[in-house]
Amino acid sequence: MILLRNLLFTLFFGIGSFVIVGLAPVSALFGQRAMIRHATAWTRFHHHMVRWILGIRVAVEGVRPASPVLYAAKHQAMWETLELQMRLDGAAMVLKRELANIPVWGWAALRYGAIPVDREASAGALRQMIKAARHAKADGRSVLIFPEGTRVAPGETPPLKPGFAGLYGALDLPCVPIATDSGLCWPRKGLKRPGVITLRYGEAVPAGLPRREAEALIHRGINALERLD
Repeated sequence: MILLRNLLFTLFFGIGSFVIVGLAPVSALFGQRAMIRHATAWTRFHHHMVRWILGIRVAVEGVRPASPVLYAAKHQAMWETLELQMRLDGAAMVLKRELANIPVWGWAALRYGAIPVDREASAGALRQMIKAARHAKADGRSVLIFPEGTRVAPGETPPLKPGFAGLYGALDLPCVPIATDSGLCWPRKGLKRPGVITLRYGEAVPAGLPRREAEALIHRGINALERLD
């Protein structure tokens, strides 16, 4: 049954994504806000496919702030990259530059206002990331970063990458940690399994704290759901 669920999800989400992403150039004609609405329609479609085909439900804990902030989220699966777009009112998401090279999708992501960054995190790449994030802030948008830099397995708690501290210091916004245990239902390898994914908004970290203090609070917040037996 789990195998069948995975096959059906791949089929229907793949077909739907081909159509929705393929129509992105039409939305782009009407500006960035139209692109954000288009992306939200795609991620909402993903949410429903995950719920009704894969049998994965979402339990939300904590309160999401109403004003723009810097979000720092745990990254265990592709799931949260789409789910959070839907839930965070079109936050500008920091993503690896290779994704921006995907035909059509990458172009649409840039028109949406995604913030590409090189894995090497050179000084030039960090400056470009901060510049793009400041533009998003000026437009009244939140910014979302996965501060560990890549997907990790449940139970893994690597240190934060330097890009987080750069954004936190430059944006002068409170930072809200988001913990998730998505990897329990959505492993990096193997079949996706029915169950409940928890999404927890942590307590906001005020702007302007010393780097080490802010990093420690965010690291603790995004790992609040980890089982470290």
